[in-house]
Amino acid sequence: MLFALSSSVEIGALLSVWTSKLFYRMSSACRPCAALCQLSVTADKQANLCAAQDLLEEAKQRGACMAFLPEAFDYIGSGREETLELSETLAGHTITRYTQMARKLDMWLSLGGFHERGADWEAEQRIYNCHVVINNQGEIVSTYRKCHLFDVEIPDEGVSLNESAFTVPGPSLVAPVQTPVGKLGLGVCYDLRFPEFSLALQKSGAEILTFPSAFTVTTGAAHWEVLLRARAIENQCYVLAAAQVGRHHDGRSSYGHSLAVDPWGTVAADCGGERAGVALVEVDLARMRTLRRNMPLHEHRRDAAFYAGLEGGR
Repeated sequence: MLFALSSSVEIGALLSVWTSKLFYRMSSACRPCAALCQLSVTADKQANLCAAQDLLEEAKQRGACMAFLPEAFDYIGSGREETLELSETLAGHTITRYTQMARKLDMWLSLGGFHERGADWEAEQRIYNCHVVINNQGEIVSTYRKCHLFDVEIPDEGVSLNESAFTVPGPSLVAPVQTPVGKLGLGVCYDLRFPEFSLALQKSGAEILTFPSAFTVTTGAAHWEVLLRARAIENQCYVLAAAQVGRHHDGRSSYGHSLAVDPWGTVAADCGGERAGVALVEVDLARMRTLRRNMPLHEHRRDAAFYAGLEGGR
């Protein structure tokens, strides 16, 4: 009798462990999976599109319901003239191909920075740096045009870019958009350096901040990870940042290290700094909500007038 009771206890314990593991696997399987696609583009638009398609197909095969491509996923030109010449409208060949891919793969896409011809293209010959979100039906559901343009000269570090020479700044932020991985707040690259930008998106309901980028090697090595982790920690959001990597032409290279950061500031995925590839991350919004409840930063934040108090004292 004692032997039978002991066996029952052991069997019960085993069943408990098995049930716990099964529940964990089921709950994990219910979490949406996002894919960061790291590219190394050139001015060859067709080659870039084929490379991106390969990564998107891999992401789908590995279980992603949404994939994120970096800034300038369509191409990086060797200068102002080539950059403008290769640009298109949202109705052009490039975005049409991506809407077809989204529909075929049954997957949402974040296209991180499209060279979009501006409304006054014929007169001004200037473009927007446009972040495009496409749903799994192949429909454009959101567009955000980069507000902060990268006009930076750091001679000692070999950094020299003047984005405003050919790009029009976007007029405004856009409201976060609901996606299969969560409510997504859209940024592009240099927007990452402005904390008030991310805070505005978080206040509007963003659960995920995304900063598709083409960071220079110098600024990437110094600032990329720390900025992404800071935006995640202070906003208690996931941060997903697909990036360009490697040499694009003789005058430009990118840092790589596409990163996914969780709301605690932990790096959950990293594509590395050497080559193109895909990294997947599960988005656990329940854990994010628990963190926000346990450490209610946004309830503790004072109103805007409090922080503006020093401005009147100058």
